[in-house]
Amino acid sequence: MSGPRVRRATSPPPRATGTGWRLASLPADLLDQSCRRVGIASLTFAGLWAFTLLMNLVVSPLIPGEMPIGEGTWPIPGIPVAAAGLVLSLGMIGVASKLHDRPNLLLDLGLGFEVLTAALVGFLGQWEPVLATGRISWICAIVLIYPAIAPNTPGKTFAAAVTAASMDPLWYGVALLRGFETDVTTFALLWSFGANYLCALLAVVPAHIIRHLGRQVSRARELGSYRLGEKLGGGGMGEVFRAEHRLLARPAAIKLIRPELLGGNGQQADVLVERFRREAEAAAILRSPHTIELYDFGIADDGAFYYVMELLDGVPFDTLVERFGPVPAERAVYLMLQAADSLAEAHARGLVHRDVKPSNLFASRVGLTVDFVKVLDFGLVKREGPAPDEAMLTAPNIATGTPAFMAPEVALGDADVDHRVDVYALGCVLYWLVTGRLVFEASQPLRLMHQHIGETPVPPSRRTELPVPPALDELVLACLEKRREDRPADAGELATRLAALGLAQRWTRERARRWWELNLPDSGEPCGPCDQGEVVPALAAATP
Repeated sequence: MSGPRVRRATSPPPRATGTGWRLASLPADLLDQSCRRVGIASLTFAGLWAFTLLMNLVVSPLIPGEMPIGEGTWPIPGIPVAAAGLVLSLGMIGVASKLHDRPNLLLDLGLGFEVLTAALVGFLGQWEPVLATGRISWICAIVLIYPAIAPNTPGKTFAAAVTAASMDPLWYGVALLRGFETDVTTFALLWSFGANYLCALLAVVPAHIIRHLGRQVSRARELGSYRLGEKLGGGGMGEVFRAEHRLLARPAAIKLIRPELLGGNGQQADVLVERFRREAEAAAILRSPHTIELYDFGIADDGAFYYVMELLDGVPFDTLVERFGPVPAERAVYLMLQAADSLAEAHARGLVHRDVKPSNLFASRVGLTVDFVKVLDFGLVKREGPAPDEAMLTAPNIATGTPAFMAPEVALGDADVDHRVDVYALGCVLYWLVTGRLVFEASQPLRLMHQHIGETPVPPSRRTELPVPPALDELVLACLEKRREDRPADAGELATRLAALGLAQRWTRERARRWWELNLPDSGEPCGPCDQGEVVPALAAATP
């Protein structure tokens, strides 16, 4: 897919100045890549300096007839200069690792590193000047290679390249001041030093190419009124990116599907596109505050279908349990009541979600409210009863649910499913919340489906050390009945029964607030990928 282009939320719009091009005109990911390359360039030069030391200290003394280092009219300072170059390169590697979050400064320091390296090379090359036609300085390689590895803006690249190219004539002049006698022609001077400046002109070419590439990527990343940011997640249904409205600066998440993600199977591509369209339509018509909110949808210039949804701050239920363990019964009821509210509206409108699972239920922070549940991913939604086009949505090699949360009638291939498949899945999720275990466990999906069809589930109270009231045990098992007629009629009835449990303790907003302050403190903005206690982004888990 053509890569999305992004302007960071805190960055001003890119613009040209009278002195050159601003580095902010590069997309954020290209900036990050350039910063990594500063470290690569530094490592490369460190290797070359280490090779120089090896040749001077080990190889040179072993070659018969070679003059020992340090002897002669002008002792060549190869060892101390190579050691200084190695220390400089290793230091730049350390700087690159520390300034990854300040790319502009790092890239500018990298240009200084280029000039200093050229200065060391020029110092060695002009210690005993030999000006002759056919000889090109090693500085040419530095001037050409460094901008290609770690590009900067054209103006800065050119300034650094010219400065680096001037190291040879500078040290040649110093050699003359030291009393070194030389008899050279103007042609020899032009040949020896002119190549450096020609390479300085050529060094700007990579900077121009990358800047032009940045503009192309920028245009490719504009979807409607939104600019795409970093990728949050991906899966068979598409990819999810952080985004920002160009005028309102409102954070959002964009989910898109492109033809190249679908491979060569035309039927499978049609099925995925249809599911994607249904997901957008379902999210658009549902108004429950516990259903992920749809802002916009459309088709990009390259044919990619996309829709824009709210960017959440929180954790999906699967991550919640995996990181923090099973939740108390009262909290599980509190969370599931909200999920049931979303699905109750869907059921009232004749819609069946068909892929209810912990990764599609999100505990989030909305304003000052925490433990606010959002239901995600309506990609498998359908209207109740058989539909003429439903066969297309069960094309070969495309799952119509998740085996660990699949109702028996779905596992049996019954095409005439209704909202009670969602009730069954909600029972599986409730089981997961209070026990941290799946209702059935098996290494093979077919084995799991067979267990859902024929085996009796163990009550959740027998699979956890946390207290589970008998009434909650009974309600979970009612949701997991093999015959759909024996389950709660829909999510609305399930919500009513959850609210009527009358648990001894209640999960209040104050308890929820304390839990979030302790475990998932507010970072002040929608979060990045989960790392060492940080909160995961909303739609990273919304693609199956």
